[in-house]
Amino acid sequence: MNTKLIDAIAKAVLYEGYMLYPYRPSSVKNRQRFNFGVLYPRSYSEAQTGADAWSMRTECLVQATSVPAIEVRLRFLKLVARTVRELGKLVPAQPPEGESASAFKLDRVAAPWQEAIECEVTVPALNLDALAASPVEWKFAFSANEETEILRDASGRPARMVDRKQESVQGVIEVKAECAATGIFKVQVLVKNLTLLDDSLLDKKNGQISRNSALMRSLVSAHTLLGVQHGQFVSLLEPPEDLKDLATSCQNIGTWPVLVGGEAERDTMLSSPIILYDYPQIAPESPGDLFDGTEIDEILALRIMTMTDEEKREMRNTDDRARKILERTEALPIEQLAKLHGTMRELRSWKEETP
Repeated sequence: MNTKLIDAIAKAVLYEGYMLYPYRPSSVKNRQRFNFGVLYPRSYSEAQTGADAWSMRTECLVQATSVPAIEVRLRFLKLVARTVRELGKLVPAQPPEGESASAFKLDRVAAPWQEAIECEVTVPALNLDALAASPVEWKFAFSANEETEILRDASGRPARMVDRKQESVQGVIEVKAECAATGIFKVQVLVKNLTLLDDSLLDKKNGQISRNSALMRSLVSAHTLLGVQHGQFVSLLEPPEDLKDLATSCQNIGTWPVLVGGEAERDTMLSSPIILYDYPQIAPESPGDLFDGTEIDEILALRIMTMTDEEKREMRNTDDRARKILERTEALPIEQLAKLHGTMRELRSWKEETP
């Protein structure tokens, strides 16, 4: 298994859309973030008539070689609300009404923002024969947490209080299997967000829970990694002729399972909320993550370089991950930037083509 390649792809999925160019909270596209793979609490989803998902389902095929077993890893982001207090006041998340975004000054990582931490739930290897007889429910929970950081001024006196708050989330991973044909198992992985919401979250004006409150209790960028022992996954995009009907019968909701790893490896599958192809790769010329694994690095790098000093300051001081993108881009050697301009791959002789 090419774990380095798999981790790079999974990381790109995890942070897809986390913060988009121009990497500033004042830009419209960053005011409503986290649109990929969000599993909201069930009660919030049902109140929205199902428009916002609270579960996702993966179905795939495993070709057994002896006594197969499957391992499931759920990965997602858990949001952290960052607020700032200065002289007893709460610093606003957006520019005050009537003020322009450029006039809204930000200090070192001290602006209100939604950060994120990575969470992972691992379901140990499960025997598929046993799963076919008895499905497994694997419950998980991440507790609420609060932290406070004191920022000091040049003289060393306390100047600001930075509060970071996480809400609790809980859910379940249901794993099922059935023998679909001789030596072929159909596996189903169902992820549910069962976080409870109380009436204290209801808005007094409309009696509803806001999207922001629901997001704090959601599984963001949720996806699963499936690994098989003593067996191989069947490509759902290009299945063998004799398994096409079975592959078509797999129903995936809110997710898209593809093979990942080296071209010949079939022991790992990534079930992603973003549509991918089998064996996706990050271009080797890419100097680092830009929160958009499908974007052209050269275009984003050049756009970042043309940002004004004020725009760069906002980008640098709002989010630590965005700051690293800026620092990496500004330090990019001209030779490496030139490599982003274009690369030819898979050249073939014209003699190989059919007339």
